[in-house]
Amino acid sequence: MEVSLRVLRYAVAAAEKGQVTEAARALNVSQPSVSSAMADLEDAVGVQVFVRHHARGVTLTPAGQKIIREARLLLRHASDFVQNAVDLGTILKGEISVGCFQTLAVRFLPQLLSGFMREHPGISVNIQEGDPEELLTMLQNGHTELVLSYHYGLPTEVEGVPLGELPPYVILASDHPLAKKKELTLKQLRDEPFILMDLPHSREYFAELFRRAGFEPNIAFKSRSYELIRGLVAQGYGFAIQNAIPATKWTYDGCTVAALPLANPYLSVEVSLMRLRRQSPRPAVQAFVEYVQEQFGDAGMFSPGSVLPAVRSTRKSSR
Repeated sequence: MEVSLRVLRYAVAAAEKGQVTEAARALNVSQPSVSSAMADLEDAVGVQVFVRHHARGVTLTPAGQKIIREARLLLRHASDFVQNAVDLGTILKGEISVGCFQTLAVRFLPQLLSGFMREHPGISVNIQEGDPEELLTMLQNGHTELVLSYHYGLPTEVEGVPLGELPPYVILASDHPLAKKKELTLKQLRDEPFILMDLPHSREYFAELFRRAGFEPNIAFKSRSYELIRGLVAQGYGFAIQNAIPATKWTYDGCTVAALPLANPYLSVEVSLMRLRRQSPRPAVQAFVEYVQEQFGDAGMFSPGSVLPAVRSTRKSSR
């Protein structure tokens, strides 16, 4: 039995809404139409896709999660096919979904999106933010097609396109006695309170930095907010370590911080653009991949003499 795009569209809506009634309302069709499409999909693939809960909607089986993920991708390809057929011989068009680690999003995405949309005005980009674990789940479930994040603990089904490395920087209040130094070691900060970016993988990264320095940090505050940490540092509550350094020293409350490189940065973080290995990128997605690689490669996102730390490219030049 063949599966129509209509069946896939109705089934995906049911999975996303978690209710047949809500899916039917979103699609502007009858409830029996959605229920029938769900059953048709299960008949076609030969496995149970949905678990029906009396008066509590529907959830996906483990096999159903994979099937719906593939269905989302197929529907995107179908949408691209129609759009490209209409616009044959003209500019690329379509919508792509990109996930981004929140600390990288605030630093890089505005510039990336601005340049990309100038080059490809027909492509719209839907942005999802999250921590690394949330983003990998979005990617595996088909909610995003690409993820810009740090290269940590990738499952076998995900590949990372390397973009560059960001070294660690110490963030201090501008009036801190050590703020005028050209660089610092962690041992110079041994007695200082530390403000931790408390996100999955980030906390493990910082723990490894201190382990290599030979001491445990005195953690004064923990936060998931990049800007809150900078604000606490500016107010003198301690120091922080960050990799994606903003282009400004100002914090939200009008104070300032200083960013000093760690002497002999021995544990940089690799920035990658991630995607599922076995899925061929759509033309619009591939255009975004190539644009991001170009921006991080060669001279990188930063020009010489910038107040920002340089990205060390991990890409080999194609020229």
